[in-house]
Amino acid sequence: MNRQISFQLNSANESNIFISYLKNLNERRKKEVLYYRRLKELRKIMKTHALNTFFQPIVKLKSGETIGYEALNRPTDPHLFSDTEKFYEFVGQSNQVFLFECFCRNLSLNRFISRNKGCVHPSPPLLFINIHPFVLLDSKYQSGETLQLLSELGIEPEQVVFELTERTAVTDFSLFEKVLSNYRSQGFRIAIDDVGSGYNSLKTLIYLKPEFIKLDKSLIQNIDQNKEQQQLVQLLIDYANQAKTEVIAEGIERLEDLTFLREQGITYGQGYALGKPKEEIIQGNIPFLLKFTS
Repeated sequence: MNRQISFQLNSANESNIFISYLKNLNERRKKEVLYYRRLKELRKIMKTHALNTFFQPIVKLKSGETIGYEALNRPTDPHLFSDTEKFYEFVGQSNQVFLFECFCRNLSLNRFISRNKGCVHPSPPLLFINIHPFVLLDSKYQSGETLQLLSELGIEPEQVVFELTERTAVTDFSLFEKVLSNYRSQGFRIAIDDVGSGYNSLKTLIYLKPEFIKLDKSLIQNIDQNKEQQQLVQLLIDYANQAKTEVIAEGIERLEDLTFLREQGITYGQGYALGKPKEEIIQGNIPFLLKFTS
């Protein structure tokens, strides 16, 4: 009797293990199918230029002057991705990241120059282009190609700012520093995005010496109500002043946040309160209630 019970238990366990194996196999198969469907969709996006390009103004917080725009590329039909962040997460994990970055760079530059025709700015506006840090290290991504494209479009290298996300950790700082020096020698400038988001250390700022640091929106939103955010932002402002780096506050959506940031002496800002991303080139502005306050 005991042997029969033991046999039945062993059979049940083996059956459960086999079922679990089949489930895992099925899940893995589903993930693989989804990956290749997404990869096919990504290649199609590049082939058909199926990206919408938006330009969000970056504004001087004291005067309201627009000094530049960040180019934001979004898939026109992201049905295989839950949101834009998931789309770019997939790109970063795929073997298409280099091709996609080159595609986005060229698309952003071409659309910027075509849509900026007829727009009047006090000085030539900067264009902030998001780029994966590791792409700049790739020998195939040559600054000479970018310079040639800029020359054809009539854009000076000094107008272009490569915006590196802090979410991708840089490990070989000495190599990266040399690469950035090469780009800087040709006139390009560097911005570090998402500063304060917690993905990377202040070592990135110290070694890469960016011309701009963009404070993550998690530090900015409701800053007037949060002492910890205020203290951290003040530390970053103090560092930027010593390093002669310009600070751009991202994610400004409330008048209270904008007022506080102006009072703290932050030079530039970006966010819905100053100007939403638009397909057209539209200059940002300071909300009317703050225009005439010091």
